[in-house]
Amino acid sequence: MECRRCGSPLEKPADYCLVCDTANCDGVVAACDRDHATLTFLDGEDVVGRTDVATVPEEGGEAGVVELRNFAGRVADEIRRKRPEDVFVAGDHDVIAAVRGDLRYEVYRVPRENPVEAVVDRRGERSLDVVDAPAREKIGGRHSTLIGDRDGQRAVRAVANHPNVKKVIPGPIDAGGSGSRTGVRAKVTRADDNGNLRLLVRDGSSVQENRVVTTAMSRDTGERVRADLNDALADADLRE
Repeated sequence: MECRRCGSPLEKPADYCLVCDTANCDGVVAACDRDHATLTFLDGEDVVGRTDVATVPEEGGEAGVVELRNFAGRVADEIRRKRPEDVFVAGDHDVIAAVRGDLRYEVYRVPRENPVEAVVDRRGERSLDVVDAPAREKIGGRHSTLIGDRDGQRAVRAVANHPNVKKVIPGPIDAGGSGSRTGVRAKVTRADDNGNLRLLVRDGSSVQENRVVTTAMSRDTGERVRADLNDALADADLRE
């Protein structure tokens, strides 16, 4: 493949061109299984290349940890070669978590089934506005207390860190629920007509409902943000 701007040969499909400083794709979709990842490179809604990364999983122990880290590192290296604007992932939770940890990009989860088609459909819609502010500046309201101590704070920060979240407004704490649950669990509920959401955080018999204001314009686009947020909670091992 050659650079679309200067025609210089590229070592791998859709690589960033170091000769003329030009990106040859603007999105990467990584479909990850435990032993294999297929990376698809997009320019807008067009597929401009694919590559595969494979591994032989090790069973448990230090060898398994090292093998997974090396596999994720190779996947992340392929993504960094492209310098994309957007990165989308689907598939195995452990692989995705390891790849996320090796990248500085915002990484968005998409369905395991037909992930490339899901991203192309998403890109055909109007893009949502991005809020470029740290999570701590997005959290605030009349109620300042968060339940769940450190894990509760992690859940709220995981939601506030999303680029399509404007504000997380903590609500009052209800201590009248069932006491059968252990540990902190969280989930984001269905979007309202304006695309805004609710984050429910449970800690034992206590529950706190936090309002999540997003840049979504409708229920449909709000549901897209909701899926991303629940995936972020799952990655943090806090999903209810």
